[in-house]
Amino acid sequence: MLDIKLIREKPDYVTKALAKRNYDVNFDAFLTLDVQRKEMLIEVESLKNKRNTVSRQIPQIKKEGGDAKELLAQMKVTSDQIKEMDETLRGIQKEIDTFMSGLPNLPDDDVVAGGKENNEVLSVYGTMPSFDFEPKDHVNLATSLNLIDYERGAKLGGNGFWIYTGMGAQLEWALLNYFISEHIKDGYEFMLPPHMLNYACGYTAGQFPKFEEDVFNLEEGNFMLPTSETALVNLYRDEILKEDDLPKRLFAYTPCYRREAGSYRAEERGMIRGHQFNKVEMFAFTTPEQSDALHQELTKKACALVEGLGLHYQLSKLAAGDVGAAMASTYDIEVYLPSMCIYKEVSSISNSRDYQARRGMMRYKNKDTKKNDYIHTLNGSGLATSRILPAILEQFQNADGSVNVPKPLQAFVGTDVIKA
Repeated sequence: MLDIKLIREKPDYVTKALAKRNYDVNFDAFLTLDVQRKEMLIEVESLKNKRNTVSRQIPQIKKEGGDAKELLAQMKVTSDQIKEMDETLRGIQKEIDTFMSGLPNLPDDDVVAGGKENNEVLSVYGTMPSFDFEPKDHVNLATSLNLIDYERGAKLGGNGFWIYTGMGAQLEWALLNYFISEHIKDGYEFMLPPHMLNYACGYTAGQFPKFEEDVFNLEEGNFMLPTSETALVNLYRDEILKEDDLPKRLFAYTPCYRREAGSYRAEERGMIRGHQFNKVEMFAFTTPEQSDALHQELTKKACALVEGLGLHYQLSKLAAGDVGAAMASTYDIEVYLPSMCIYKEVSSISNSRDYQARRGMMRYKNKDTKKNDYIHTLNGSGLATSRILPAILEQFQNADGSVNVPKPLQAFVGTDVIKA
C-alpha cells in the first residue's frame, strides 16, 4: 500500500510515477473525500467531548435536586448525531481503503517506463546451445526418457498437471535438494510454511483483492498458496521487530498452485505453464538502508544457482509496466529454451520497498529515532523447477536422445547421463 501522506502532499508526483506503469489515476475525488473525512472526524470528536462533559454534569445536577431533562434530551440528539456521523465515517473510510488497496506500488526512479518491450537485458551467461543433429523439445525428451507422464497427470488433475516418474522424479528432487543445500550454505533460514492460507495473507502480499481470481479459492476465505512469498511475507504481520534482528534472510520450499496458469500459447506445453509446480523461494525482511544491497544479493544468488547448473541465460531489468503490482523493481533471470528459440523467466527477484509492510503493518523499532518504521520486503525465486528442468533437457541433450545431468545434481540423481 502506498503512503497516503505522499498522495496528499505530492499527488502529481504519484500520478506521474504510476503512469510509468501505464496506470492512469486521478486523485481529485479521493483527496476531496480525504478532506471530508478529516473535517468530519474533527466535528464528531468535538461532539463526543461535549457529550462526555455534559454526561459528567448530569449526575451532579440530579444530586443537587436540579432538573436534567433538557440536558438529557440534548444529549439524545447529540448521540444520534454522533451515531449517524460515525456511520458516514465508516462508509468514507471503506471507500478510502478500497481505493488505496487497489493502487499498485510506485516503480523506483531508475525503472524505465513502458511495458515488457522496454525491458533491458543486463548480462548474458554462457553460449547459446547449438546442435549438429535435430534436437528434440523437452516434452518429447521427457516422454521418450520416461521422466514425466503427461497423460496420466491430466487424468488425475486435468490439463496443466503432470506426474514425475522414475528418473524424472529423481531429477526434480535433485534440483530442489541443490537449491536448498546452496541456500543453507549461504546462511538462509529454511522454512516449510502451510500450503493453505487465509485472506489476510493474500492482502498483505498485494495479490488481493485485484488478483483474487488467479488463485485456487477454498471454503471460509482460505486459498492455496500461489508462491511461498505469499506465506513468508506474512510471518511478521502486525508485529514490531528489533532493528538488530534485521535483515532476516529466509527461504522456503512449497508446491505452487495457480488457477491462471492455463495454456496461453501453443508452444507453452509440457511444464512451461501449469497449475502446480515446485519452487524454492528466497525472502528477506530488512531496513530501508539495507534494501538495495539485499536486492543485489538475492539477484546474485539466484544467478549463481543457474550458473552452477551450466545453463545459458540472460538477466533482465524489467520496465515499470512489466513489474508486479506490489513491487518497485524487478530483475528477471530468463533461461534459453532451444525448441522455442526464446528465453523464459525462471526467477523474478523483486523489491517491494514498504508497500507490503504497510498492508501488513510490519515495522521495526528504529534505534536512532525510537520510532516504529516500516520494514522493506524482498523476494526471489531460488528457483522454480518447471522451467529449469525443461531447459536442462533441451540444452544438455545428446544425439542419441540421452541427456547429460549437470554436475551439482549427479550425486542426487545417481548418474551423469539419463538414457532411455
